Amino acid sequence: MNKSKIPTVIRKLAIEAGEKIMEIYEAGDLMVKAKLDKSPVTIADEIADALISDGLRAAFPESVLVTEEQVDTHFATSDTFFIVDPLDGTKEFIHRRGDFTVNIAYVEDGVPTMGVVYAPEQKRLFITDAVGVSFEELGDHNVDIVGEMKRISVSIPDDDALIVVASKSHLTDETRDYIGKYNVKDSLSAGSSLKFCLVATGEADIYPRFGRTMEWDTAAGQAILEGAGGCVVKFDNYERLTYGKPAFENPHFIAYAPGIQLQKA
Repeated sequence: MNKSKIPTVIRKLAIEAGEKIMEIYEAGDLMVKAKLDKSPVTIADEIADALISDGLRAAFPESVLVTEEQVDTHFATSDTFFIVDPLDGTKEFIHRRGDFTVNIAYVEDGVPTMGVVYAPEQKRLFITDAVGVSFEELGDHNVDIVGEMKRISVSIPDDDALIVVASKSHLTDETRDYIGKYNVKDSLSAGSSLKFCLVATGEADIYPRFGRTMEWDTAAGQAILEGAGGCVVKFDNYERLTYGKPAFENPHFIAYAPGIQLQKA
């Protein structure tokens, strides 16, 4: 497989999926349903998923694909694969809060090495290049015209004045208690994988997550953050969060800018 073309392909598919998502968002008929796990899914999730998965299979037919909306892909057994969340932050989408993203990542040997996170309502696009360096694309995010690529980097954190970002829809008491162990200057709230991106750009210093997440929720965001010099580690042992786990379910984790003195629970 020609891995050098991955950023071009996933950028195009993320923008195209974002356009479809915004058409539905602005029209207002979201056609919300409940999945077997009781989580919500909309027509936008399904249309974006079909567009992205068809595009990846056409461009990389030999590659394994895992996508949230296709249960038959959840039985894949590989440590190298594409992983997709076509509409991360479905609750934000339904409640019209804008913090939803398109997530596409490429995982090699259990590590997300390339990815794109596109927030079409907020008009922010984050992407890695072919060697895993992260950028924010400025401009109008035209499918055929690449805008200015601004290299992004994590902050140099001040342990006495940290900026914390946490989930907008899934903030648990455990997370609040953990945040309380730090000297916090400011707290941000964001939905979807944008939390990783805010740490990647230096707009926040740390994002702790105590609660259920799946690998398609985090892979693209982790690729962006690590490509900007950040870290994502499992809470119990501070080892790097890896992919291809049973059922694609994550443990609790912490995403952060290096230099922070991590606290125990």
